[in-house]
Order: sequence, then structure tokens, then C-alpha cells
Amino acid sequence: MAHRARALLLTALALLTGGTLAAPPASAVIGGAPSTYGPWAVRMFVDGVPTCTGTAVAREWVLSASHCFFEQGQAVADKRISFRVGSLDATAGTLVHPVKGARRGSAEADMMLVKVPPMTVRTAALASEGVHTGQRVRVYGWGATCEGDENACQSRVLKEADLRVVGPDDPRCAGHAGPGTSDFCMEKVKGIPAGGDSGPGDERGPARPGEARRRLRRLRPGVDRRSGRDRAATEVAPRGHRLTPSGGVRESGAGARHAPGPASPAPATPP
Repeated sequence: MAHRARALLLTALALLTGGTLAAPPASAVIGGAPSTYGPWAVRMFVDGVPTCTGTAVAREWVLSASHCFFEQGQAVADKRISFRVGSLDATAGTLVHPVKGARRGSAEADMMLVKVPPMTVRTAALASEGVHTGQRVRVYGWGATCEGDENACQSRVLKEADLRVVGPDDPRCAGHAGPGTSDFCMEKVKGIPAGGDSGPGDERGPARPGEARRRLRRLRPGVDRRSGRDRAATEVAPRGHRLTPSGGVRESGAGARHAPGPASPAPATPP
């Protein structure tokens, strides 16, 4: 459907010591390999059809892209939505459903917090600081593994790609990010997230360090809204909801639901 077809991807960025990844080539959604770790990754379904990826940011909260919860400007009913958690295989794991009427959208970005019954998975520990130019990050998600007809190449297992943050004055960021904002741009390093107007897209889940022995410090989820070689994303922390270190959710502004913003490549700012 139109809103789920946009290339707006939920991504999470691992803030690593030194800002680098020392691992072998990372897996990727296009041109990569399946991920081996991602306990916070959540697969979203509408009417049993896989649509988006989310992040378990607290025991009772899933973060995903707001546009995943709308069809032609109308909110998708809670009873039509389900999530699978606790498995890298989108067909496995525990099935959970949203708590009725417990969605919290952002008035500034394409983001949605959805309350669910308590989950037993490891949740994403959120960063307190932003990303910086030159930092290498990793995005996770289910979805298309090819360009073109993405409906024909949906991955059943979680996959990943490595990207690098570029400066807000980079010409490729024009119209997507600027100095002093929470938006930032990324370029391809190894693999690239899929997603576009021709298919269901792939809302990204959380990230991890490049080496299994390196300690994951914090995750920075955001909404990635471009397909292809370059990416643009919006950080969560400056937005309408703050996620507290204890795993709670504290509102810091209007939490009204909203319709998704304009289609990529325009910025994903709701009307």
C-alpha cells in the first residue's frame, strides 16, 4: 500500500568506541548476509502481511515509522496489527499485539511509539549523544533484498548494512539535513538498505558493534528516509517523546497521532 511503500526506514546507529567498525565486511540487505544478532528487532505485520521493522526500546514499547500505521491517510486499526519479537526469523518468535489505543506519534517526525504487553526480549539501550561526521554505523532490518520488484525478494531473516555519517553541508544532503538539526545523512560503505516506491520498503531495526567481542554501548534509533546510495535519517532524542534510561516513556510535547509526511525524497515531516 502507498504509505508502506515509501522508502522510510527505521534505523538504529551503534555508537562505538573510536567510531569505527573493525569487523569483516558487514552484512547488508542488498548484497549482504543474514544478521546473527538482534534481540531488539521487531517485525511488524498488518493483516498477517510483513510490512515494517521496529525496535523494542522498552519492555512495553516498540518504536517504528509512523507511516507504517497509516493507509491512505487513515490509521490502521489496532486489531489488524501484530508484531513478532525474539527471533531473527520473521516467521518465528513470540507474537504480540498492540495495546488498544496506546500509540504515541511525533508531531515533528515520521516516528511512532506503540505500547504492547511486556516483552521478554533484550531492549535497545538508547544513546544520550548524537552521531558525528565520519562515524560508521550499521542498520538492521527485514525486507527487500533487491532493487526493482521488491515484493519478489523479501527476506525472511534479519539483515544488515554498514553506512557512514556525512556532514550536513554535503551536497547529497540538500533538502534532507542541515546544521543544528537532528537530521543527518549517511553514505554507503558495505551494502545498502532497500526500499522505494515500487515495494513495501524496509523500516529498519536496531544496530550492534562490528565485532562480537566489542561491547554495545548505546543505540540511536532514527527514521531513514532515502533509498539507494545515500541515506537521510532523523534522530529520536530531539523529537516529541523522550525514552528514559529506565525504559519508560516520557512525553515532552504533543503526542498526537499524525499522518505521514510527503514521499521520499522530500523530508518526512508530517503536515
